[in-house]
Amino acid sequence: MAGLQGAVETAPVSRLHERQSFDPADFPVPGGREEEWRFTPLRRLRSLHSELGPGDGKVSVVVDAASGVSIGNLEHGDPGLGTAYVPADRVSARAFASFREATLISVPAGYESAVPTWLSVRGEGTEGAAFGHTVVDVQPNARAVVVLDHSGSATYADNVELIVGDGASLVVVSLQGWADDAVHLSHHHAQLGRDARLTHTAVTLGGSVVRLAPSVRYAGPGGDAELRGLYFADAGQHLEHRLFVDHAERNCRSRVSYKGALQGDGAHAVWIGDVIIRPAATGTDTYEYNRNLVLTDGTRVDSVPNLEILTGEVAGAGHASASGRLEDQHLFYLMARGIPFVEARKLVLRGFFGELINRIEVPELQDRVSAAIEAELA
Repeated sequence: MAGLQGAVETAPVSRLHERQSFDPADFPVPGGREEEWRFTPLRRLRSLHSELGPGDGKVSVVVDAASGVSIGNLEHGDPGLGTAYVPADRVSARAFASFREATLISVPAGYESAVPTWLSVRGEGTEGAAFGHTVVDVQPNARAVVVLDHSGSATYADNVELIVGDGASLVVVSLQGWADDAVHLSHHHAQLGRDARLTHTAVTLGGSVVRLAPSVRYAGPGGDAELRGLYFADAGQHLEHRLFVDHAERNCRSRVSYKGALQGDGAHAVWIGDVIIRPAATGTDTYEYNRNLVLTDGTRVDSVPNLEILTGEVAGAGHASASGRLEDQHLFYLMARGIPFVEARKLVLRGFFGELINRIEVPELQDRVSAAIEAELA
């Protein structure tokens, strides 16, 4: 493993993902002018991006596994770690170098269940940094659902490896329900085998600063990835989602659908969607979109879709981004029918987020997310 940690990949992936390494020293400390860091409030990261000393933060991890799913731990340096990705920024590399023990969720070949496995991450305070690592290994032709549930107060950085074998299917729901003072930087790295399917849903509601970076790499033809997300930024919150889909195999599909709402002074939402279609990825079918609904003055939205196409033989490729205010006519229509203003806003938000919420594969999370969004409005 020492050899892996010292390796540096300098071949270009795209202009935003050019350097990859397991060694944090291979990444300079960001100053805020770098393309990948220019939207992130570095001064609020509590040195997660700069200091290299060991963390002493308190974060507990508890797993409630579905029947038939195995849970284990991997010591730092285990050769099974880092097989699905190489970190592409300093915080991800630091998290990989600093965690003490990884959580392994292993789904055996041929296993099928819609019952979710829950991994609960709870912070016990913001003093000191904490680092984590999770591996979800879904063997060929298996079907599994995993929920990553974050809560409490923390200064936390982690990596999540999602390995989806040939013909397998994995549903992941990541809920960022942190307390108002939490800082969380997380990278979710998915590797899809031949004819594998991944559905990844990110729900980001809590935290002071949350930066979530899901990425997908296809390791065989016929892979299918659906990346969904919804977020609600309140006053002072910085919620950032940076996605990267690497189409390097033929006949693969990807869909990215993210929606967000913002209210309150200083609320800031960032969405970056990077998709690359490599020369060998003929037959690719990809589309990504991001929509943001601005509820009050004093907010800021940055939405940047990027599509890099290196072959002319694609089935489809496109992107869209839109940000706008809550339309007065929608509220007027409802209020003219006797619905109070507060209830009218809730109805509009339900309609805006409803499609994504209804597609969450865990019913109890649908109710929980809906209630949390209404609580934000209250």
